[in-house]
Amino acid sequence: MTKILLVEDEDSIRKFVKINLEREHYKVFEAASGEEGLEVARREKPEIVVLDIMLPGIDGFEVCRVLRNEFPELGIIMLSAKSEDLDKIMGLQYGSDDYLTKPFNPTELSLRIKSLERRLEIDVDNSDNEIFQGPFKLDTYSRKFYKGEKEIILTPTEYKIMKIFMQNPGKALKRDDILKMVWGDEIDMDSKIVDVNIRRLRSKVEENPAKPDYIETVWGLGYRWFTEV
Repeated sequence: MTKILLVEDEDSIRKFVKINLEREHYKVFEAASGEEGLEVARREKPEIVVLDIMLPGIDGFEVCRVLRNEFPELGIIMLSAKSEDLDKIMGLQYGSDDYLTKPFNPTELSLRIKSLERRLEIDVDNSDNEIFQGPFKLDTYSRKFYKGEKEIILTPTEYKIMKIFMQNPGKALKRDDILKMVWGDEIDMDSKIVDVNIRRLRSKVEENPAKPDYIETVWGLGYRWFTEV
């Protein structure tokens, strides 16, 4: 049973979301503030956190940053009361995997959680569980990624994108194709979420993210992963 931490200061929203998630057979923990959310996360070790941005005390952005540093493989969905792109982009830059604007349909949240669960799953096919390209190695069984001898910590979404790149070296991939392969067909997402994750990946794998050697931009289309094998 997937454990979900719901960090939301509005009691009515929190209770409503909890009831709906429990109907989907999730184990739900609650927190009404950022500080309480961090405390519960450290104690209960959830797989997914649904995190509101506007919280008393520590806001959702800071909670996301701390959680991402302490639990790199944690799935994080941020809730925003605003539809402004800035909130969405900031949440992604702090390390969230997804975002949802309030008010939202509980079914939409459930679909996004299921999409995130798929990204958290460990690959069960052991026939080819290590992919080597250039200085990089992706271990699909342990979900670890290395540049040379150094492990690079990836979020679940970054890991999924990296796996797609390394399974399609040299191929120009459309933003919409990456979006569908990572988030699924059933979710209506803005392709900007792909661009933000690419920027985060470049900051981790490139020597100079402003002049990338490995994750190339294909103008007007998307991105291409290039390494000399």
